[in-house]
Amino acid sequence: MITLALMIFAAQGVPGQNMFDYSDFRAGRFTPKNVHGIRSMADGEHYTVLDGNRIIKYSYKTGEMVSVVLDFNDLTDEAVEDYTFSPDETKVLITTEVVPIYRHSFTAVYYLCDLAGGTVVRLTDHPIRDASFLSQDGRRIGFVRDNDLYYCEVADDGEKVDIVRLTSDGEYNRIINGHTDWVYEEEFGFTKAFDISSDGRYLAYLRFDETEVPEFYISCFTEGLYPRPLSFKYPKAGEKNSVVTLHTIDLTDPTHTPQQIDTGPDTDQYIPHIGWDPEGRLYFYRLNRLQNRFELLLCRDGRTPGVIHTESDRRYVERPHENTVTFLSKDRFIVQSERSGYRHLYLHTIDRGVTDTLTRGNWEVLDLVSVTGDRVYYLSNEGSAIRNNLYSVKLNGKGKTRLTDEEGVWSISPSQGFRYFISRFSNVSTPLQVRLHDARGRVLRVLEDNAQLSETLRNRRVPRKEFFRITTERGTALNCYVIKPLDFDPAKKYPVMMTQYSGPGSQSVQDRWSMDWTDVLVQEGYIVMCVDGRGTGGRGADFRKVTYRNLGGPEAEDQISAAKYIATQPYVDPDRIGIYGWSYGGFMALNCILKGNDIFKMAIAVAPVTSWRYYDTIYTEIYNGLPEDNPHGYDNNSPVNFADRLKGRLLIIHGMADDNVHFQNAMAMTDALVRAGKDFDLMVYPDDNHGMYPTGRHHVREKMINYTLENL
Repeated sequence: MITLALMIFAAQGVPGQNMFDYSDFRAGRFTPKNVHGIRSMADGEHYTVLDGNRIIKYSYKTGEMVSVVLDFNDLTDEAVEDYTFSPDETKVLITTEVVPIYRHSFTAVYYLCDLAGGTVVRLTDHPIRDASFLSQDGRRIGFVRDNDLYYCEVADDGEKVDIVRLTSDGEYNRIINGHTDWVYEEEFGFTKAFDISSDGRYLAYLRFDETEVPEFYISCFTEGLYPRPLSFKYPKAGEKNSVVTLHTIDLTDPTHTPQQIDTGPDTDQYIPHIGWDPEGRLYFYRLNRLQNRFELLLCRDGRTPGVIHTESDRRYVERPHENTVTFLSKDRFIVQSERSGYRHLYLHTIDRGVTDTLTRGNWEVLDLVSVTGDRVYYLSNEGSAIRNNLYSVKLNGKGKTRLTDEEGVWSISPSQGFRYFISRFSNVSTPLQVRLHDARGRVLRVLEDNAQLSETLRNRRVPRKEFFRITTERGTALNCYVIKPLDFDPAKKYPVMMTQYSGPGSQSVQDRWSMDWTDVLVQEGYIVMCVDGRGTGGRGADFRKVTYRNLGGPEAEDQISAAKYIATQPYVDPDRIGIYGWSYGGFMALNCILKGNDIFKMAIAVAPVTSWRYYDTIYTEIYNGLPEDNPHGYDNNSPVNFADRLKGRLLIIHGMADDNVHFQNAMAMTDALVRAGKDFDLMVYPDDNHGMYPTGRHHVREKMINYTLENL
């Protein structure tokens, strides 16, 4: 029996005269304005932003403009995509002509601007990757080109550029120096795999040997008379990964001979982060292939690494990132850990281990924002799993203070020294707000209030989310939201479209402002519902890790339970319930219409995984283990194996150049449905990637709106 537990209604707006449709999304009428390129300057009293092609300096204290640091319009016609100050802030590295490769990687043309001398120089004749400063004065810049690591030295006059090649064995689909392979980029979220010591002498970098990694092929259909094949190394679950090694180069050595660092005897492992501690000592993370043992290693004597922290879990250790460990001094560091069952902050010393528990409770630390003096600043969901706030606490775990007061979702950009911070905030009734605060959280200035968007929302009859909880027949309480038409009449019966993602650690039910194509359905008389089932984030390790070795099992049960609950409501037509999802959500949409064929009458699955045997090693194996060790976990929830259960209407959508969830997934599902004699619909986007770029991102949403109107 499913029971309604807690209902929190957001106030509905006053109906206006104007409806909206997807053309408003195409025109950008629901796109919030933002403040781009915020950078704190070293003095902690000023910050810069990117305004078109200008870098503008502002005062934190007043929020007033101080000066134009650089007007790139005076130098070239190229559009500025990003910028970075040199450590001494005398130079600026400008990123232009960005050409995306995969999710995070790109090639670009970089310019170095000398703020004092007024000179600007293009670093190389050809596009390069990951350019970044290697010296305090900004004259030396490292980068990757054609899988090899280089640096360039700019002369004192800012004109002559000498380029030095540091590695020479780089080769496409075989060896990568200083840049990550596909699976590291996608799952660990970084591409620049090199870092310079604080004195600018030693360059540490990762080398990826992809030789034994299986190759995947994509056909590009729209570029010429014959399709062009694109191949790249993609390690699917259970297959061979790159062999990753760690090296250093002494830049004062004229030979630039790389020296390999001992990372242990196991080569089938991950090195997801490298860096230098405050003492200039090299450190790195080490993670075993099953990702249930995480180690922090430090080269205390300069070259020989030793383990200074270990964390293990019988299921898995949540994927580490740059801020998992934050060094404070020679022997102290902060670790984000789930040892209590919830992610919290712990103060460690190298020799004594944990010395203080900085945060505790049945809630999660979401991000460590800054450490300044004796205070740690962090975002947590202490008040509610669907919201967060900024807090600070002393390094002894005492004196906790909440610094933000509104309820919703925050992100924080701190000043150096945390005398000020800039926040981005929204909730279901408030589009993005960008504000300048002092260290105590008081708002000094509103940088962007999106007043025009707020007025548009009032005039365009945009309804708001209502948050509530249901308790399933298994006794699990789930966070949900529902969006009802503004003219909702409880005496009528409405069709329901459920939208979800459901992937491990994700959260779709959050008190943040957002709009998507499903909001158009609400205008057309549909109810939209979203449920975060077991496996999603914000509620501790046990809730999230219940899907371990069983991806798609508990999540599908919870979506089916939620659909059965909503079907019992007197204002719902139980014969018109559909479900939609993209990527992991597409995997779930397929499972739901097949395993829940008695309740779901329609499903839309975009870029779905249809078998975890087709997906990459890092993501799949952390949750499902190795295929040879857990075959049932791979097959029992693969929708390919349940194609004969299809009863309702089904639309599968996929980009044919999807490097992430390969088009192979859609073809496997198509083959299974055809063999089962099932009628369904398939929409493909030639040469589009996982996000339906560069062509179909609007077309796909209009297609889904029309398909829903016709079939649900």
